[in-house]
Amino acid sequence: MSALNRIWRLRKRPVGDITDDVLSFEEENIPEPSDGELLFRLNYLSLDPTNRIWMSDMDQYMPPVELNDPMRGVVCGTVVKSHHPDYAEGTIVSGLGVWADYQIGIPETVNPLGDTSPIPVVDAFSTFAVVGPTAYFGLLDIGQPKEGETVVVSAAAGAVGSIVGQIAKIKDCRVVGLAGTNEKCSWIKEDLGFDAAINYRTEDIPKTLTTACPDGIDIYFDSVGGEILDACLKLMNFKGRIPTCGLISQYNATDSVPGPYNYGMILMQRLRVEGFIVLDFAERYPEAVAALGQWMTAGKIKVRNEIVDGLENALQTVKKLFTGANTGKLIIRVEDA
Repeated sequence: MSALNRIWRLRKRPVGDITDDVLSFEEENIPEPSDGELLFRLNYLSLDPTNRIWMSDMDQYMPPVELNDPMRGVVCGTVVKSHHPDYAEGTIVSGLGVWADYQIGIPETVNPLGDTSPIPVVDAFSTFAVVGPTAYFGLLDIGQPKEGETVVVSAAAGAVGSIVGQIAKIKDCRVVGLAGTNEKCSWIKEDLGFDAAINYRTEDIPKTLTTACPDGIDIYFDSVGGEILDACLKLMNFKGRIPTCGLISQYNATDSVPGPYNYGMILMQRLRVEGFIVLDFAERYPEAVAALGQWMTAGKIKVRNEIVDGLENALQTVKKLFTGANTGKLIIRVEDA
């Protein structure tokens, strides 16, 4: 065990883009677990758009990270010291933690990952911890896809969107994805089985969406908001559904965001628009993990992780989420589990 603990702390609230002075990377003493606690060493850190929300003091679904506190994150690690009977040394755990090499866990924040074989630990963590259940519950519970319906997915080459599209195909839907590069569009069509892909940076979104969705849109899975949401609203079918799990196009905005201009379609087409976070379904996580694991083992769901080595690279790497520079799930690896 190292003598010191490397840790990222929040030093200022970001305004617009995340800048280098928002977080500081420091060395501190390794904490000691008390009764009922465990100490675990970080293996993998998930980088997610919600990190930007937690850095801010905007109204949000849980308290923001306080200034000077460790940066919050979804983590996977190995127990190195335990004062809890249910967590033996060597147990791999995942859950809510901080951006640090060593950290304290309790059963309310981290749980054993369990035997993930034949799925590699990093794939199980990247899929089961947040993005897989987000896709699963958002599409199936809120979207309620039916055979033959058209599903449009924003950020379709991202961690959540890529899984949403594959579940929609499992449910025999027509799936159209929007992504920001030709390479990403090729990946979701050729490797993941999407029926159509639109490069939202180079193509006329309303025109191309109309062509790709000749029968309209039944479900629009939204994680970006903005122009894409507006274009989809115009094409929504009667009683269409819009599960909304993010607004990444707005997180770094410094001015008021206009629209959506086609808001009236919610009334005219009797649309169901429902925002959600994955914690809303926490009690049903085992259901999602079981289904996702079966689909992954059967080859029906493919996952792609973009892994960056080194906790020291977390700040520069998280910025990729807001420029569209990543494909699939963005992970910091400290040490393989």
